[in-house]
Amino acid sequence: MFQRTRYQQGTISRVKRKQGPDCWIFRWRETDASGKRVRRTSILGTVEQYPTQTSAWRVAESLRITINEEQPRSAQRPISVAALIDHFKQHELKPIREGENEEGRAYSTRSTYIDILDAYVVPDWGKYKLGEVRTVAVEKWLGKLELARGSKAKIRSIMSVLFNHAIRHEFLPQGTNPITMVRQSAKRMRAPDILDVSELISLFDQLSHRDRAMVLLDVVTGLRRGELIGLKWLDVDFEQLDLSVTRSVYRQVVGKCKTEISQKPVPLDPWVAEELLTWKRATPYNQPEDWVFASRRKKGKQPYSPDSILKRCIRPAAARAKIAKHIGWHTFRRTFSTLLKANGEDIKVVQELLRHATVKMTLEVYAQAVTPAKRQAQSKVAGMLKAGVGVK
Repeated sequence: MFQRTRYQQGTISRVKRKQGPDCWIFRWRETDASGKRVRRTSILGTVEQYPTQTSAWRVAESLRITINEEQPRSAQRPISVAALIDHFKQHELKPIREGENEEGRAYSTRSTYIDILDAYVVPDWGKYKLGEVRTVAVEKWLGKLELARGSKAKIRSIMSVLFNHAIRHEFLPQGTNPITMVRQSAKRMRAPDILDVSELISLFDQLSHRDRAMVLLDVVTGLRRGELIGLKWLDVDFEQLDLSVTRSVYRQVVGKCKTEISQKPVPLDPWVAEELLTWKRATPYNQPEDWVFASRRKKGKQPYSPDSILKRCIRPAAARAKIAKHIGWHTFRRTFSTLLKANGEDIKVVQELLRHATVKMTLEVYAQAVTPAKRQAQSKVAGMLKAGVGVK
C-alpha cells in the first residue's frame, strides 16, 4: 500500500494488486445506529479509471454524498458543487441500458446537460461548497462569458436544476436555491435567419438528389433534425400520405422524440411524397427497416450525420446560390413556421404542425386542429415552392 492522503472526510490510498492495475481505496469513519464511531472501506476503482488522486477523490466525495443521505441532516457535512454534479449525473443523467424503457430526459438533453456542466460549471464552480455559491456572483460570472444570451440562459437553467436536485436530496434546505434569483435574459440580440421562397428555390437548384429530398422534406414538415435523420422507410406511408415520427437520432444514438406530441403523425404533401419516392428508388437502402437517409460510408447501418451534410453539402450549395444568410437545420423549421404564419394559418394549426409540447395562453382558446386543416396549410407552403422549382 502506498500514496495515502488524508482528507477531512477520510483517506484515499493507492493500493497495489498482484494482478491488474492499482486501485484506489477510500476509508472513513461514521456513526452507526448505536452511536459508535466505526471504520468503513470502499474500493473506488482502478488507476486506469481514475488516473489522478483528484479524480479518485471526486468519486469518494460522490460516495460520501450517498452515505450522507442516510444520516441525519445535523450529521451531514458540506459537499462541493463538483460532488453534487457527480451525484446528479448518477441519478438523473445515467445512460439507458439496452432493453430498458427510456424515461425522463431524452439522450440529446442528457448530453447537453453533461456538456454544459463539464465545460462551464465544474471548472469555475466545482471547488465551491454548495452554501458558498451566491446569486450575484453567478450572475456576474454569466455576464463575463463570451456566449450568446440563449446559451447563458441555458447554463443558468441547468444550474438551477442542479441545485433543485440538491434540495430534493436534502443537501440544502428547502427554498435555498441560489440560482432562482439569477437574472439572465434569453432574448436574442438579432432575429435568426429565415429563407424566403425565392431563396429556397435557388437552394434546391444547387442541391444533389439526396440533399434536395432532405431539405424539401424538412422545410415542408418542420421536422427537427434528429427526427429527420431518424426516419425509416417503414415510417413513410405513401398511400395515406403521412409520416410516423417515432424516434430521434442524436450523435448516432437512437432515442425517443423530444415530447409525446412530437410522435403524432405528420401529413405528407403529394409533391413532397413524390420527391421522396424518387429518392427511395435511387438509394440502395430502400427496405422498410432501412434509414431514409442511410449513410453509404456506413453501408446503411447508420443515418447520415446531419452536421456533416450541412457543412459539406448544404452550406456550400447556399453559397453557390448566393445566399449570404447563416443556415442551420433549425433554419428550415423556422422558415416553415414563418411561411405558415404569412399564409394566415390558424395559430392552432401552426402549433400542431410544429408539434410543440406546450401551448401558450393565446393558443388555449383554439379547438383541436383537424387533419384536413393541417394538410391544407402544409400544402399551401409546398405549392409556393413547387411553382418555382424545376423538375430534377
